[in-house]
Amino acid sequence: MFDVSAEWPLAWAIPIFIACGALIFAVGTRLSALADELADRTGMGEALMGAVFLGAVTSLPGITTSVVAASQGLAQLSLANAYGGIAAQTAFLAIADISYRGVNLEHAAASVENLIFGAVLVVLLGILLWATSAPEITVWAVHPASFLLLLAYGALLKFVQAARDNPMWTPVRTRQTREDTPEDHPESASLTVQILKLAGAGVLVMGAGWALTQSGNSIANKTGINATAVGALGTAVVTSLPELVTSIAAVRRGALTLAVGGILGGNAFDTLFAAVADFFYRDGSIYHAASDKAASLVALSIVMTGMLLLGLLHRERKGPGKIGFESLSVLIIYVVGSLVAALA
Repeated sequence: MFDVSAEWPLAWAIPIFIACGALIFAVGTRLSALADELADRTGMGEALMGAVFLGAVTSLPGITTSVVAASQGLAQLSLANAYGGIAAQTAFLAIADISYRGVNLEHAAASVENLIFGAVLVVLLGILLWATSAPEITVWAVHPASFLLLLAYGALLKFVQAARDNPMWTPVRTRQTREDTPEDHPESASLTVQILKLAGAGVLVMGAGWALTQSGNSIANKTGINATAVGALGTAVVTSLPELVTSIAAVRRGALTLAVGGILGGNAFDTLFAAVADFFYRDGSIYHAASDKAASLVALSIVMTGMLLLGLLHRERKGPGKIGFESLSVLIIYVVGSLVAALA
């Protein structure tokens, strides 16, 4: 495992931090197109494709950052990156809403899968919040909540698939509703080639994620900025850039369900960062090693997700250039909440 405890000079750390962010941004522009096409060709659907595969690939920088930090005993940076990434990505969905000029994005992309993914995310975030206040009990130096998270994610994923295959209710269709309808791709490369392209993009963003950990930790130590601020407002935002890029790109392609599913489902996947990091953190429960500042980011994400669920249920319409109530609320909550958590 790479040693992130070794500090880099600021003259290296800052340019590398920026360069990795640019690389992640560039790779992310292709991910939404690949995921949209694979969703059509495999029959998986945009919501599940966005949540499982697109969410997993775009999450590689974040999970690399959290795991490497945890392996070096940097519990605060590891969890602040994981939790801060979820909050940042939820805010990114509000930015994608602004970029969609038709109606409120949550109105147009209403689907049973996205609603369930939102509920699943709240459940998983609740487990994380419980872990911080539960007794500091470990099994093989791993807190039971980490095992519970992995099991719950797998079980809830099957629940989402069942809801897609046999939905018990569907949202009301309006003129602005954009349904997930598969398209033909006669001129595309083979399915194997497309999957390899997706995997290649994942390798690139994973390498960038490690470099972000090293440079972010060096910046924190050299400047005296606390690890929560670096994790929540630094590495978390930059490693989450693929989600921002892919969401806006998906919106512009008209793949609205993919855009929303990629964020909500991707955030559900991102809760596993903490569980995996706990396995690599060898000094006991990572949830108890980090301060309450990191846990406050989980509560922040629960509130933001709840606002998005209200938006998906209320399905407010809006005129061109306007923003829905839930997107505006999410942006305000994120800015205020993350600053309080990082600077307190």
